[in-house]
Amino acid sequence: MIYVIKLLHLPQLSWRFIPVWHRNYLVWKKLAIPAILGNLADPMLYMLGLGYGLGSLLPDVGGMPYLTFLAAGTVAYSTMNAATFEVLYSSFSRMHVQRTWDAIMNAPMTLDDVMLGELTWALTKSLLSGLAILAVIWGLGLFGNFWMTLWIIPVVALVGFCFGGMGLVMNAVSPSYDFFLYYFSLVITPMVLLCGVFFPVTQLPEAVQRVSAWLPLTHAIDLVRPLVTGNVPDAIGLHVAALLIYGSLGYVIALALTRRRLLK
Repeated sequence: MIYVIKLLHLPQLSWRFIPVWHRNYLVWKKLAIPAILGNLADPMLYMLGLGYGLGSLLPDVGGMPYLTFLAAGTVAYSTMNAATFEVLYSSFSRMHVQRTWDAIMNAPMTLDDVMLGELTWALTKSLLSGLAILAVIWGLGLFGNFWMTLWIIPVVALVGFCFGGMGLVMNAVSPSYDFFLYYFSLVITPMVLLCGVFFPVTQLPEAVQRVSAWLPLTHAIDLVRPLVTGNVPDAIGLHVAALLIYGSLGYVIALALTRRRLLK
């Protein structure tokens, strides 16, 4: 019974997560430039290659040039990828391969502190990635109102929190790096194709549209795209609540699963 209680108790949040975040930052800082370039290469190629190449052949999409449409989706897509890669490959290395978490918890730190530090670091990495794409949008003039686009910054942080929490669940149950391919193949890639990154969701069959409406990337894009064009998103509360719920539930479930894993 005590074992079950330990697994299921709510997170005990404290400011002790900050040293964990700071430790990850110091390690990342040594290779910051290659890391940033690596995170940006994929979304930038999609945005500029497809945006200029395919966009020149297409009429306006959703009332905007295709490059603008794609750039808005790329902000959310890049943010999702940055948070996901961080809590999967990097966090798994620190937890399972390098045993960094074990070393940290020899200090007066708990697993709750360590995982909250990992989540906030993933949020930070995703914020950097999203801001880089946003800077390209500003540089190319692909926005309707500059001041409205500033609201994309907190949205990017929220998206990073959402996908960071979800990714930690997979980190908790993964036996190896190869296991993450299932998550990308069955969760991340379908969301990229179904949530409106490359084309409007309205082009999909109605049944698929109903599925898409429940996916977190859809909520992210529905917040970002109107802000890029200078408009206020519809149903802001719904989208924000959905992203918070996905991220919070992910963190709580991941904490319980990780606690079970480390207590074995």
